[in-house]
Amino acid sequence: MFLWGIDLFNHGYYWEAHEAWEPLWQAAKLSAQHRMFFKGLILLAAAGVKIREGKRVAAARHATRAAWLFRQVVRVPGGPFEEALGMTPAALAAHAQAVVAYPVVPREPKPAQPEPVFDFILAPVSESV
Repeated sequence: MFLWGIDLFNHGYYWEAHEAWEPLWQAAKLSAQHRMFFKGLILLAAAGVKIREGKRVAAARHATRAAWLFRQVVRVPGGPFEEALGMTPAALAAHAQAVVAYPVVPREPKPAQPEPVFDFILAPVSESV
C-alpha cells in the first residue's frame, strides 16, 4: 500500500494516494512517529487535491500541517523515513511549506490523466516501509 501510494502521488493521483495511505495511518496506532509520517503524507496529498481545485487557502492549510508533522518526524533518531521517501523528512517539510510560500498554479489537465502539481517526486531508497 505504501509504495502504491507513492506511485499514485508521483503521477498526480492525490486523492487515491491519500486513500492508499490512510489504512497505514490507522494501523500505526502504537507508533506515534509512523502516525505522524503517514498523516503528513495524507495531508500533503490533500493539499495536491485542493491545489487542483483552485482552493489555495485549504491547500496552504493542509501543506502547513503536513510540514509541521514532517518536522516532528525529523526529531526521531534513526527513523526509516528517509529511505522510504528518498529524501529527509526535513526536505519534504520544506517542499510542503513551499506550497504556502509559492502557491502552485495547476496546468490544464490532459483528458483522463491528472497533472502532478508538485515539483518533486517521492523515490524510496528501499522497500523497508
